Amino acid sequence: MTTLTESVSVERDGDVAFVVIDNPPVNALSFHVRQGLLDGVNQAVGDGAKAVVVICEGRTFIAGADITEFGSPPKGPSLQDVQAVMEDCPIPVIAAIHGTALGGGLEIALCAHYRVAVDSAKFGLPEVKLGLLPGAGGTQRLPRVVGVAKALSMMTSGQPIGAQEAAEYGLVDEVVDTLRSGALSFADRAVSNGWPLSRIRDRNEKLAEGTPELFESFRAGIARKTRGFLAPEYNVQCVEAAVNLSFEDGLARERELFMELMTGPQSAAQRYYFFAERAANKVADVPRDTPKLSIERVGVLGAGTMGGGIAMNFLNAGIPVTIVEREQAALDRGLAVIRKNYERSAKRGSISAADVETRMNLLTPSLDKNDFADVDMVIEAVFEDMDLKKTLFAEFDAICKPNCILASNTSALDINVIASVTSRPQSVIGTHFFSPANVMKLLEVVRGDETSDTVIATTMALAKTINKVAVLVGVCHGFVGNRMLFVRRLEANQMVLEGATPAQVDRVLYDFGFPMGPFAMSDLAGLDIGWKAETSTSSSIRELMCESGRRGQKNGRGYYTYDAETRASTPDPEVETLIREFAQSQGIEQREVSDQEVLERLLYSMINEGAAILQEGIAARGSDIDVVWVNGYGWPVYTGGPMYWADSIGLDKVVEQINHYYQNSGASHWKLAPLLSRLAASGEKLQNAVP
Repeated sequence: MTTLTESVSVERDGDVAFVVIDNPPVNALSFHVRQGLLDGVNQAVGDGAKAVVVICEGRTFIAGADITEFGSPPKGPSLQDVQAVMEDCPIPVIAAIHGTALGGGLEIALCAHYRVAVDSAKFGLPEVKLGLLPGAGGTQRLPRVVGVAKALSMMTSGQPIGAQEAAEYGLVDEVVDTLRSGALSFADRAVSNGWPLSRIRDRNEKLAEGTPELFESFRAGIARKTRGFLAPEYNVQCVEAAVNLSFEDGLARERELFMELMTGPQSAAQRYYFFAERAANKVADVPRDTPKLSIERVGVLGAGTMGGGIAMNFLNAGIPVTIVEREQAALDRGLAVIRKNYERSAKRGSISAADVETRMNLLTPSLDKNDFADVDMVIEAVFEDMDLKKTLFAEFDAICKPNCILASNTSALDINVIASVTSRPQSVIGTHFFSPANVMKLLEVVRGDETSDTVIATTMALAKTINKVAVLVGVCHGFVGNRMLFVRRLEANQMVLEGATPAQVDRVLYDFGFPMGPFAMSDLAGLDIGWKAETSTSSSIRELMCESGRRGQKNGRGYYTYDAETRASTPDPEVETLIREFAQSQGIEQREVSDQEVLERLLYSMINEGAAILQEGIAARGSDIDVVWVNGYGWPVYTGGPMYWADSIGLDKVVEQINHYYQNSGASHWKLAPLLSRLAASGEKLQNAVP
């Protein structure tokens, strides 16, 4: 064995030279990896080897670029230099793949003459998730090997494919049982049979499917999901270049579009968010070696929309669930919805029919809370009523075993009050799932004053197991996300009284990048949630709406009217009249409200509240707030989140406008957060701030 760099060595096995990469944890393409690859291939040729196998130690093949080098001065050979050495090598180069070949890793593999992989390997170009496109020829080579349609799908979604699918599309030449021996056997056959040195860049036959109609149809198919994002469209344009231009001209177009994205605001925001999400899982005051509890079975109280969705997360991870309801009919409905959700997934092909039964068999339904006696964690998912939750937690305390974690899915209530009725407040924690709980990624983990480090560490680790993005937050009304949402709702309601229409407010937020605005969201949720006709006093727009029979989408009449079949919404002039008359009764003079004012009042109020939340220590870092809002509320990730977005505008400008709105309204939520004032004066960033 010859060591070439700190991460790459060369080993001979007969006539085959193995270039071995060992750059933990994911064999990223750091400068010393690139240097070692280039030197290793050249040395193998110089030493008389008849074939080269590029292979990796550890748990994966090259899983992507070294993102820490982004924005730094170039060091070592470029990725293109390495690719040229591999493609132009006079002896066969075989990439031997296990784990994941992602981004630059797949772009390296595409420059080998052949690719072999174990069955568990995955292949993808996920750069779009960072607001980028593959910048080392991936957009030009991938459609030449898998075809235009498949390349478009892989590049615009960023989702990897498995080895068998890769083999089906021609990306993998052979799936092997054992990587090293399988690669060696493949290399020996390539040499002995005189197989050609196949360069993907020279293949053009699969590009013929790239008709204008295919691109038009593909764009239409992804339009809704990719609205507002630049990178998916730029990826499509690169594939168009592969179809319509020479390989070299396609590379030039790829580089041009890559640099435009790389230096633009969207990719900067998405790269920031990439690190913010990973930082959110690190809890500064909980030691990394804190012992964790083993969660072998979970209990869920409530089989409604939230409870059923919460249960599915654990079933998906192979964790058995005991689900308890008060009445058989409610339990049966809940089980039917869970099964229907799984069967829908199976119909789409995301899971198999066998998976449906496997997951349903992990679910134990019950009408008796005493069946929680053997669970390691119990989560209540009942409606927001403090007295009810206190009663339940007192029961859990009596029923559950000593080390069981007692968790509440409350979205706003005080965890400390809930914990106070138990004899073990150290075991009580909040687990605020977002609806639909089986889909939404965010989990607000709410620590109480006495929640133990072990319970926190266990819950944060469990969130990863069930594929959630967890953010640890403190206790206050609404925690992080809903507390900020409350002030946005106040401003939305006030602005329609002052003259904006619900449709205008919703449109401004939609155009900013949110999936919907506050009034459309209210219609979707149901205007009558928590409303009671017998206590309604016509004292708010919402009460007037409900009193007039408007319930939202559920009955086709809310702030909008809804088509019974398509659910298409139309602004309702009657609602605008109702709002205008109510404003007059309250002595509020209506006026024209500009879109810019709507945007500022909706979002700057949130930023100010976020700064207050951070100052109070409810959030551990500014970036955690961004993670909450991107994952839980649909804040467009290409703007980074509310704290990052405020920094991008300039905190001095944000502070000026917050003071302006406070002077105009006197509303307490517009009183400038001292932290925001200090950061603006010092030039520091809100995204980096800590309590």
